[in-house]
Amino acid sequence: MAALLSVNVNKIALLRKSRGADFPNVLKFSQDLIKLGAHGITIHPRPDERHAKYADAYILKKNIDVELNIEGYPSADFLDMVCEVKPAQCTLVPDAPDAITSNAGWDTIKHRDYLREVISEFKSHGIRTSIFVDPELKIIEGAAETGADRIELYTEQFAVDYAKGMENAAKSYAACSQLAYELKLGVNAGHDLSLDNIGYFGNNVPHLDEVSIGHALISEALYMGLEKTIQKYLKLLK
Repeated sequence: MAALLSVNVNKIALLRKSRGADFPNVLKFSQDLIKLGAHGITIHPRPDERHAKYADAYILKKNIDVELNIEGYPSADFLDMVCEVKPAQCTLVPDAPDAITSNAGWDTIKHRDYLREVISEFKSHGIRTSIFVDPELKIIEGAAETGADRIELYTEQFAVDYAKGMENAAKSYAACSQLAYELKLGVNAGHDLSLDNIGYFGNNVPHLDEVSIGHALISEALYMGLEKTIQKYLKLLK
């Protein structure tokens, strides 16, 4: 099966924020993405709401007919919001409040008990949980012990290595994905994936369930148009 494409609309929310109005409208843009073939919508609201807002989560959940994935650090406010919205999936990311973007995965061994507690709460609300992780086998093993449903492989290093033309740029990711599959964890991936590298990644990493792409996709759409960009991603993910 082809991996599903979830589009992160944070960049659209950032454009909205820059003018202090409601244009572009995050919901309308998300609905257009869905019409063009996107399988899911992702948002990553941060505490300062500098792009996506908590309010966006409530609006999207009520008005889209595909999976909603909410990413973020599990602060008390974030946990309350996710349990109220009940998205299809929540991706836990160990971001500091002032981080520009996600820059590391969880240490699932050090934070095992904490993650287990959070995931147990989400499961009681019927929410699938994914943990953002670096491509390390011991970290994947730790993720399985938290009760998580999936992992999301942090793919920045892959993108850097691939751009340098390095052979086996996806080797560690493939090994981690295979181990996750054996441990009955679903596999997602995200960060710096683009039309340039997604085909190679998808062809070399087995058992890939979903990719979450925002910055690159929106940037590419500025040149090619949204419809053409989405169709290229869907074709490459096959």
